Amino acid sequence: MISSMLHLMLHFTVPGLAAWWGFRDRWPRAWLIMICTMIVDLDHLLADPIFDPNRCSIGFHPLHTVFAILIYIGMTAARPTRLIGLGLLIHMGLDGLDCIGIP
Repeated sequence: MISSMLHLMLHFTVPGLAAWWGFRDRWPRAWLIMICTMIVDLDHLLADPIFDPNRCSIGFHPLHTVFAILIYIGMTAARPTRLIGLGLLIHMGLDGLDCIGIP
């Protein structure tokens, strides 16, 4: 339970730190956009069970695949989608930590 709470807190604090560090002049808006990318977890609704604390999301859920991650990387190259892509990559990175046993 503590690990799940830490993981969830990281999904809010890491984008906040990235927004503050990289987009200081507009960090609240940047943070909000990156937080909104957590909607990517709707693909968990396709799994059975929906939540499995021992499952690695990367490569399992459709929006957490290597192909999707490559698209997210591409999104960071274009200014209009940069924050969305960055938020998604932060999300994938944090979910990847679960795959190696960190929070």
